[in-house]
Amino acid sequence: RPPRSTLFPYTTLFRSSIFIGVSLGLIGGGGSILTLPVLVYLLGINPVVATAYSLFVVGTTSLVGAGNFMRKQLVNYRAALVFALPSFVAVFLTRKYLIPAIPDSLFTVGSFEVTKNIGIMVFFALIMLAASYSMISGGSNDDESESELKFNYPMIALEGAVVGVLTGIVGAGGGFLIIPALVLLTRLP
Repeated sequence: RPPRSTLFPYTTLFRSSIFIGVSLGLIGGGGSILTLPVLVYLLGINPVVATAYSLFVVGTTSLVGAGNFMRKQLVNYRAALVFALPSFVAVFLTRKYLIPAIPDSLFTVGSFEVTKNIGIMVFFALIMLAASYSMISGGSNDDESESELKFNYPMIALEGAVVGVLTGIVGAGGGFLIIPALVLLTRLP
């Protein structure tokens, strides 16, 4: 049996994973909001690498969770595809070209150097605050009528691309970017 000190990352990871899973299951989002800080601050993983891990963890979890909605026929596959394709392309291009192009040292304020890692984490926090503000102040969308929803597919595709870029930068974007984008901008219930 390994000493307790070597078990710390595994027990922390296990507990954090359970917490993240419960959050995803209850509200359909929050996995990336929790995964990235857990990877960076609790497990000490470099933020650039942690964003890639976060994409994998949250993407896999979301895919498994989507199965239940697919069985209940609650997924509009056309709208999902129109959102997903530009998003996937934007994530790929962002991770391949934009992230490597960001310099390791962004700027210096006095003796404090703002690095790429710090910049990504600050950007993550700002995006998270903006998304939460938009959901709180967005007004209600209670007019869920029985009529057929009309989708603005060009707007959904544009949102997918923007969310893809943001997701590629911060390694997050599932519930806390996609849900506000689809609820507020396309008026999906």
